[in-house]
Amino acid sequence: MHRLVLTAALLAAAAATPALAAPEDAISEARLRTDIAHLVAFGTRHTLSSQTDPKRGIGAARNWAEAELRKTSDACGKCLNIVVPETMVQGERVPTSTRLVDVVAIQRGSQRPNEVVIVQGHIDSRNSDPLDAVGDAPGANDDGSGTALVLEAARVLSGHKFPTTIVYAVLSGEEQGLYGGKLLADYAAQQGWTVKAVFNNDIVGNSRGSDGLVEDAHVRVFSEGPRADASAALRAAQRRDGGENDSPSRNLSRWLATLAAQDAKGLAVRQVWRADRMGRGGDHLPFEDKGFPAVRFTVGVENYEAQHQNVRSEAGRPFGDTIDRMDFAYLTKVVRLNVRGLAALAAAPLPPVATAKAAVQTFTDIDWQAVPGAAAYEVWRRRTDVPGWEEKVADTAQTHVRLDGVRGDDWIFGVRARATDGASGPIASAVPGGAFGPLPADK
Repeated sequence: MHRLVLTAALLAAAAATPALAAPEDAISEARLRTDIAHLVAFGTRHTLSSQTDPKRGIGAARNWAEAELRKTSDACGKCLNIVVPETMVQGERVPTSTRLVDVVAIQRGSQRPNEVVIVQGHIDSRNSDPLDAVGDAPGANDDGSGTALVLEAARVLSGHKFPTTIVYAVLSGEEQGLYGGKLLADYAAQQGWTVKAVFNNDIVGNSRGSDGLVEDAHVRVFSEGPRADASAALRAAQRRDGGENDSPSRNLSRWLATLAAQDAKGLAVRQVWRADRMGRGGDHLPFEDKGFPAVRFTVGVENYEAQHQNVRSEAGRPFGDTIDRMDFAYLTKVVRLNVRGLAALAAAPLPPVATAKAAVQTFTDIDWQAVPGAAAYEVWRRRTDVPGWEEKVADTAQTHVRLDGVRGDDWIFGVRARATDGASGPIASAVPGGAFGPLPADK
């Protein structure tokens, strides 16, 4: 079976997040196929391609994505605020100063609009030569799939209201150096957003690898272990007291795996405990650099002959990121998990900042800060050598518990908040660096 094997406690944790009118059931595989066909039809979406041609290049593709988001906003009574952050970039893969634009739709929360969850994909594409801005680069899977996912998530979720904000982002410049991700991360910081989570979707639409291996039952979720924004003092504290496996991104990954396990119609999550694939990167990394929780969704098995390749045939073997290599049923399931995760997080309170004290004593004290929207708090624990949260040990409306007879040396503890309607998100670990948010400069 492809479903994750979980303890009864973990299944109970997943069940604590209520379904919200099942917006994922409105996802349309046909719309995803149509959107990717539109993206491929722009010929190339290379960052250095034309920004003014009405039919070909990055400018035309961006304008189309913005128009699609505006259609979605019109359909929900102007519920989305469309912004287009931009900057000028230059670097190794951008030899001349170039205008870079992200297309962002903001669905503001009704109660705590400053709490934000972001779903994103990059619209730019590339060929074998990263500087080839002229040749056709269809980019169906990399990352037409992520862009189509973002547009579809906006369509199905914009019809619902949430206490906190969802941001739908179509990014540029990923292939040239993660520029679009950095632009949006900077924008989020400038807006003063409290970023609960970033779902970066990059290469999420195929199920057959370049060696013929088929993997259509799992989606991989990558998450950092040690925090990118950790100081020397924090790293020293984690060596002493733990926390190298308990970043907020890692706990976001654990939560997604649990959420996926309760959906018989969806995919299982294969957690990959590294920031990204070996030697590679994606647009979630600039967010982690700033201390924002972020993960990367990507296919269970990649087809390297169908990414970063000129469209061609060699000895009868096809190369190129073309639409015929896509698995739209698989992509639909990845969209489903994203939508379920976004809806649950947008309904849930922020994970609390928690600490555990247990040195030289036969009990453990857990303390945490109250968070807006929380009606109660759950305290969880797991053994230090166990990958997932095992047992809920307290349920309280207070911000402190004492666990008598529990010697803290042997356990990792965490706390999560629960809303009045039962909505809850990830567990925040009570370890150095476990807080869901940027760390103070001296921590």
